[in-house]
Order: sequence, then C-alpha cells, then structure tokens
Amino acid sequence: MGVAMGEMERVRTFVALGDSFTEGLNDPYPGGGDRFRGWADRLAEHLAAHSPELCYANLAVRGKLVRQIVDDQVPCAIELAPDLVTFCAGGNDMLRPGADPDALAVVYDDAVRRLRATGARVVVFTGFDTRGLRTGGRIRGKAATYNMHLRAIADRRGCTVVDLWSVRVFDDPRAWYEDRIHLSPEGHRRMALFVAGALGLPVTGDWREPWPPLDRADWLTMRREDVRWARTYLLPWIGRRATRRSSGDGRAPKRPTARPL
Repeated sequence: MGVAMGEMERVRTFVALGDSFTEGLNDPYPGGGDRFRGWADRLAEHLAAHSPELCYANLAVRGKLVRQIVDDQVPCAIELAPDLVTFCAGGNDMLRPGADPDALAVVYDDAVRRLRATGARVVVFTGFDTRGLRTGGRIRGKAATYNMHLRAIADRRGCTVVDLWSVRVFDDPRAWYEDRIHLSPEGHRRMALFVAGALGLPVTGDWREPWPPLDRADWLTMRREDVRWARTYLLPWIGRRATRRSSGDGRAPKRPTARPL
C-alpha cells in the first residue's frame, strides 16, 4: 500500500510506537553507548533526507505488552500531533502462555482508531512467521490469528501494512542477532528499507537483495551454539517471566519528544 512522494513530503512529525523491535535492540550507534539505532531511527533518516524539517519521536520500550503500549505510548503519540505513526505491538504477548489474540486485537483496534482520528497516517506490522524458530510451532497458530486481525484492522481503518509474515529475506540467520529474537544491524537496515518501500518513499538500496553465500556450521558447532544461547538468553528470559519482571521495567523511551535528527 504505497503513496505518492508528494504525500510523504508533507510529513513533519514521525512517531514510532512499540517494544524492542521498534526501540531497535542490538543495532548500536557507531561509537558505542547503550542507545540503539534500529530500523525506526534509520527510517527517520530516510524521511529526513526528503523532509529536512522532520521531527521524530520513538516511544518504544523493550518488553512491553499490547496493553502497556496502548496505555502508555498512544496518548503521548496523540499529544505530539504526528503526521506519521508506526505501530507494532503483540510479539511479547504471543510468547506468553494464555495469550488471547482475539482480545488483544480489540485493544489494538481501539488504539488504531484513536491514532487515525488525529489524521495521522498509521503503519501497522504483522508478526514474522514463527515456523523457522525452534519453539515457534507452539505459538504459530495464535500468531497467525493475530495477524489476520491486524490485516482486517488495517483495511477497516485505512492503514498501511508491513506484512512480515510472508517475507523470506529475514529467514537468513544473518538478519538476526545472536539472541535469535531481535534483528541484527543488517536486519534493521533492511527493515528500514522495507518500511520505506511500503510508504512509497524513494530510497537507495533494496531490502530484498540476496544474501551472500553462507557456509553452514557442522552439527556439533550448532549444538554448542544452542547451549550457549540457552544459557545466555533463554534462561534469563525464563527467570524474568517466572518473577513477572520485564526487561523494560523502569526504562524510559529513548526519544520521548519529537525533535529534529
């Protein structure tokens, strides 16, 4: 669902809402530090190349659930009077036992209604197909149901859809950080190009560019990597769930106000 470039030139304020996906985890800025870049920052850079006066806010916080994003971020976004909003939420909910995609869609739909009432263009994202994940089969049915709701909401509310479920470029392991949950810097770069294309924004580069050939690791190396991954990432995640903690507890958005890049 693209638009003509003339529409994009009128974007003055861009606000990104969501969780770690939109916060940009594991795509560090050059020079280090604890603030991540991510596809949304990269998209803002593409937008600013055509609209130098662009102001950009990123309210996304890692670990947040749909209800938290809607309650905490959506009202702030509305106050900023954006021309463009990206809204991605639900991935963390899908990972939790008992997640109800039908109930989540009701909450999501009301948020989109409120955002669209401001006159902003709203971009929504379906989730990635979890088929390729080692434990993805457990949640794939719920994720597919939720995606169907999101597509229907986007159609009903007049939103742009970034359909991640159907794309295969992100099946390559190099699109992902070693935690297997968040995009790598190259994954974020391609995602920014993907979203820019959905918006009809002319950019240099192609997110569908084939990956260079990859030498596959042997079985023993893969098992060792699995053990390291479980110890480094899976067990801490299970620990947080067991104690009802989140990686985003007490964390503020990285760009809470709309300002120039």
